[in-house]
Amino acid sequence: MSKKTKSPSASELTQLAAKAFTRRTLLKGAAAAGAVAAAGPFVIGSEARAASGTINIMMWSDYLPKPFKEKFEKESGVKIKHTPYGSNEELINKMKATRGRGFDLISPTNDRTGQWQDLNLLKTIDMNRVPTDSVIGSMLKISEGFSWDGEPRHLPYLWGTEALAWRTDKWSRDYADLSYGDLWADDMKGKVMGRPHSMMAGIGLYLDRIGKVPSNRMLDAYKDEDNMRRIWGEITKFAVEHKPWLKQFWNDADGQVNGFMQNDVVLGQTWDGPPLKLKADNKPVTFMAPQEGAFTWLDGLAIPVGAKNIDAIYEFIKFAYDSGNAGMLANETGYNATVKGADEHLTEMSKKNFQEAYPGDALDRLWPWPPTPSWYAEIRAEYRDKFVAA
Repeated sequence: MSKKTKSPSASELTQLAAKAFTRRTLLKGAAAAGAVAAAGPFVIGSEARAASGTINIMMWSDYLPKPFKEKFEKESGVKIKHTPYGSNEELINKMKATRGRGFDLISPTNDRTGQWQDLNLLKTIDMNRVPTDSVIGSMLKISEGFSWDGEPRHLPYLWGTEALAWRTDKWSRDYADLSYGDLWADDMKGKVMGRPHSMMAGIGLYLDRIGKVPSNRMLDAYKDEDNMRRIWGEITKFAVEHKPWLKQFWNDADGQVNGFMQNDVVLGQTWDGPPLKLKADNKPVTFMAPQEGAFTWLDGLAIPVGAKNIDAIYEFIKFAYDSGNAGMLANETGYNATVKGADEHLTEMSKKNFQEAYPGDALDRLWPWPPTPSWYAEIRAEYRDKFVAA
């Protein structure tokens, strides 16, 4: 293998991402920071006409909403075949099984750099074919951390958070008092949902905040195996003891929606997109960051080594980086755009939901997922399995 470039530490990337995810940068300042790079939709030129056939995209289950997908197909003449997934583990396992073949685009999360570098299953992105001037600079900076051998492998697509969502007709809490600890209150027994590994990380932030398991906001767990086992061992004890509080685990967006709307879940640790989409549809559901901070991630676009329809890949990237299309994507999914000027295309409901999801100093408390080394992911899976099997 070729010599690897030094990866940023967990604390370095966390500090970078925390600075990037600010209200000024993400909501109000996108236009002021660089205005709209393109004053209208991209003109379909010779490259677009050359792109044809089908582009095979393996992407999160709710990341290609129908209006967005249909508009791309109409303008480009390229059909999208979407293979959905609900976790980074699912994506990584699929790529390992196919040796990076069968798909043109995938959407890995920025914190999984180390795992993808070890696999060596991603092509270098030709930045000369990417309209980078259209991307919010701080988002592009985070994606730059997903590089090795001096070559880029990741572009920003959508960013979002995982925090707390609940049925507003059955429960209520103000921001100043909202905590991951609310999931484990006596009155929530049998009424909560979450994704196993991130729910356990939320327990860790809660136990650190109340002083029971000091962990430097969970960052000490990324130092080495001894620290991780010390911290996650205590988290697992707490999680197993509170297993009766679980109504269900979820794996994807549909699981979160079904939990609230069909399975009598009252409070859940969820992504922002599904509950905010329900809220926009006037369902009795809301979403908010707790005092410990919302888990924050950046999902991107990456090209597997076996990609075939190269022209269509870059046509999709240009389409996604048009401000109007990016605004449509944010409105339809409930997640947040990474493109300059996209905020000008948000509905009033989307803007209102964003402000209510991150009130007060919530954007200053965001908790970006640090880089996840392979050893960390393996040990975390060990503790997660104990929780699930309890």
